[in-house]
Amino acid sequence: MRVLLTGATGYIGSAVLDRLLTAGHQVTALVRSADKAERVRARGADPAIADLSDGDALHDLAAHSDGVIHTASPGDETSATVDEIAVTSFLRALRHSDRPFVHTTGVWLHGSGSAISESTPMNAPRLTAWRVPLATLVRETEGVRTSVIAPAVVYGNGGGLLRLVAAGPRSTGSAPALTMIGPGDQHWATVHVDDLAALYTLALEKAPTGSYFLGASGVNPTVREITEAVSRAVGLSGRVEAEPVVQTLDRLGLLGEALLLDQQASGDTARRVLGWTPEGPSILDDIAHTAF
Repeated sequence: MRVLLTGATGYIGSAVLDRLLTAGHQVTALVRSADKAERVRARGADPAIADLSDGDALHDLAAHSDGVIHTASPGDETSATVDEIAVTSFLRALRHSDRPFVHTTGVWLHGSGSAISESTPMNAPRLTAWRVPLATLVRETEGVRTSVIAPAVVYGNGGGLLRLVAAGPRSTGSAPALTMIGPGDQHWATVHVDDLAALYTLALEKAPTGSYFLGASGVNPTVREITEAVSRAVGLSGRVEAEPVVQTLDRLGLLGEALLLDQQASGDTARRVLGWTPEGPSILDDIAHTAF
C-alpha cells in the first residue's frame, strides 16, 4: 500500500514509519524541510515537502495515496487550526474511495478514570479539548475507512514524557530527591512506542470504518512509581518528593493539568478487533534500561 504519513520525523511517527516499511508498505513521508526530507529518505521513505497548513498540497498528496496516517501536530497555539486544515483536506481527498485514514487524538481526552475504555465520556483537559470535535468529524465521515487512535503516555527508545520527568527539579541537601509531577498518586496509562506503531499499522490495514482505539498497554503505574524508577536511573537512589498541585501547574501550565489526570486504561478493544498484542517492556522495565 502507498501510505502518506505525517509526522514521520517525530517521536511516534518515526516508529510508525519503521513499522510500515517493515510490513512492506511504500511510504510518502510529509516533511517541512530539505533536511528532514533527507532523513526520511535515508530510512527508506519517499519525502514530500509541504506544510500542514497547506490544504491544497495535502489534498493532492492524499489523493495519490492508498491511505493516510496522521500523527503530526505543531504542538503549539496553532495546533487546533492547522490540524483542522490537515484533517479536512485529507478527508476531502479520500471521500467516496473507502481508503483508510488513521487519525490521532489521546487518552487524556477522557479525563480521569479508573477503567477508561472507548465508551468512557469525554472530559478533556484544556490542552487537548480541541481534539474532541475533530475526532468526531473523522469518525462520522462517510466514504472513508476512518479510524482514530488515542495513545496513552508513550515511552520507549529513549523518548517521550519520561524525559520531562527526568528533567524535573531536584530538592537540595546531601540527599537530593527528584520532584514528582503533582502528589504522585495519580496513575498514567502507558504504551511502548513500538507497540503503538504496530497499532497504527493494524488500523491502516484492517480497522472497521469509524472505529476508535485506545493505544494503551494495560499497564498503569502511579507517577510515584514512575518517578522512583527514573530517580534510580539518574543516580538519586529512588528518592522522590511530591510537588503541590499549584506548583505543578505553575511549572508546567496546561501540560501539567493533563499530567495530573488519574487514568487507567486497558486497550482491550484493539486486542479484540485488530489482534493487537503489545510486546514491549513495561514502562518501569524500560526506565531501568534507559540512560537519561
